[in-house]
Amino acid sequence: MLVIDDDLGQSGTTAENRVGFQRLLAEIGLSHVGLVLGIEMSRLARSCKDWHQLLELCAVFGALLADLDGVYDPSQYNDRLLLGLKGTMSEAELHLLKTRLTEGKRNKAERGELFGRQPTGYIRQPSGEVVFDPDEQVQSALRLIFATFDELGTGRQVLRYLCKNGIRIPVRPAHGPNRGQLEWREPTASTLHRILRHPQYAGAYVYGRSPTDPRRKIPGRPGTGKTRVPMEHWQVLLRDVLPAYITWEQYLANQARLKQNASRFATLGATREGPSLLGGLVRCGRCGWRMYVGYRGNPANPIYACYHDDPLIGHCRGQNLAAVVVDDLVARQVLQVLEPASLELSLQTEANIQQEQQRLEKHWQQELERARYATERARRQYDAVEPENRLVARELERHWEQSLLAQRNAEEEYERFEHTHPKDLSAADREQILALSSDISALWNSPSTTAGDRQEVVRQLIEKVVVHAHGKTEVVDVTIHWIGGYASQHEIRRSIWRYADLRDHERLIARLRELRDAGLTASQIAERLPVEGFYSPQRGHEFNAKTVRSMLSRYRLTRRPYRDAAADAALHNANEWWLEELASELKISSQTLRGWCRNGWVHARKVTLAYRRFVVWADSHELDRLRRLRDYQRPSPRVPYPRELTTPNPQTDN
Repeated sequence: MLVIDDDLGQSGTTAENRVGFQRLLAEIGLSHVGLVLGIEMSRLARSCKDWHQLLELCAVFGALLADLDGVYDPSQYNDRLLLGLKGTMSEAELHLLKTRLTEGKRNKAERGELFGRQPTGYIRQPSGEVVFDPDEQVQSALRLIFATFDELGTGRQVLRYLCKNGIRIPVRPAHGPNRGQLEWREPTASTLHRILRHPQYAGAYVYGRSPTDPRRKIPGRPGTGKTRVPMEHWQVLLRDVLPAYITWEQYLANQARLKQNASRFATLGATREGPSLLGGLVRCGRCGWRMYVGYRGNPANPIYACYHDDPLIGHCRGQNLAAVVVDDLVARQVLQVLEPASLELSLQTEANIQQEQQRLEKHWQQELERARYATERARRQYDAVEPENRLVARELERHWEQSLLAQRNAEEEYERFEHTHPKDLSAADREQILALSSDISALWNSPSTTAGDRQEVVRQLIEKVVVHAHGKTEVVDVTIHWIGGYASQHEIRRSIWRYADLRDHERLIARLRELRDAGLTASQIAERLPVEGFYSPQRGHEFNAKTVRSMLSRYRLTRRPYRDAAADAALHNANEWWLEELASELKISSQTLRGWCRNGWVHARKVTLAYRRFVVWADSHELDRLRRLRDYQRPSPRVPYPRELTTPNPQTDN
């Protein structure tokens, strides 16, 4: 007879981690068992899946089951039917037990009396009441975390602030040899995230914030499968029933800010160190989607781009524009809004600096007080031991020396802190704050003002910026939606590639023709156009003589050569043309006709007057051939032109 009692004290809900039950199945499968004895057979497994697996093995290998009620043969229909009914009742009984326990927990939670492990900054008294941690430095550290997050706005910035100032986070471990003892550890992102997310710091009692999803449970790990659900799905939420570090309204604001800091398309995202000013705020005026910040391989020149393809309105690639165009406009508007508040800004800045200094000073004073207490306590312990008991005295002496060393390190750190953070602002510091606050533009462009600081200022004033480009033109309509409901309309100019896409392209060409006919040179025209309100397609590029000459040539606005006696003498007969005149007659560019001359497709010669020029021969038949050559469309660039179109007619003199 073999007794298997390995599963005593374990639930029969599942066969996992039940070594005894698995051993029983193995022995039956090896035909080593003829009879299984138990007080109650249905307690072997409270899961029908495991129970029927046992019955199936017993029926196959001829094993019998016996309890206080009788002996059963699973291979017999009636016995198997009875055993299956007992297994079903056992599983139902487990369900009833779980339901009663769950409802009991739920009723206790609805009264706000069900507590587990308390978050940092709280302890539970023997009476069951939850109170603040009695250590003042613990409370000050937590209030410092919430105040810093309220100023900086992101958990990462809070972490950097704590690490920069050497501030540690209090922790009371729930396991290990120091269970329940206060420890000070280096801040981590996960710890800060738990503190900022936990509603108990706002005085709320919550139950059902992280239910267990059976699909996510990992076998052998009971604590797995936890999920986070929205606030509206919390089973119990009792506000203002526990001590609070922050108000409930401040907690909701923190959660909304953390949600917006997430890097998702539907959120603004946290402020970045990139040069773009409006990341997350710019919207496409055509489709309404948020525009991305792209760099095209050049971090110094970002762009705002919309890649949304809508089946009704099509793609919005034509809405892309350089970020500096919109950023300059928004920066000017923001500075105009902030200008009247310069005096208030200087006073608030001074008050914020002093408030931050007081918080850090309080933290370091508490750190020194804790170090001195630890040293004094170690000294008292050393003095209390008998001198002859060297086995204990040596250990206490070593502990005292460690406490003295920790106190000296804390004092040195405090001295460095005092050197870098004076208690009171000097007169020079106050004058500098006043000067920078009175000149908002200088403060905005100061090297000490980071891109993240500018983005944070803009987000405090502006809700969104909608940009809408007029087709392929340079004109862009910008609508700034300020926080509070006001919207301001603006028009800016972006860089484009072609003169033909300019909004005033036709008027520019007409004005070029007028100025050219008036006898102005290219340099004079380049000086005149900006005065009359014309501009280049590229922002920052101005008109010059070379640009004007290129435009005159491209749009065939060059004047015909002046024909004096020398010029007339260069033309031998009436069928000879100056190259520019013939290009204008054929309505092609001068460069194209010069290429025909180099290829030998026309009769041409060079003459020298003031400078070398081409004279081309073309009678009426030759003009007809050149027009057909101009209009011919090749099926492929590799296919040559027909020989009859590229062979010039015989030259005749008239």
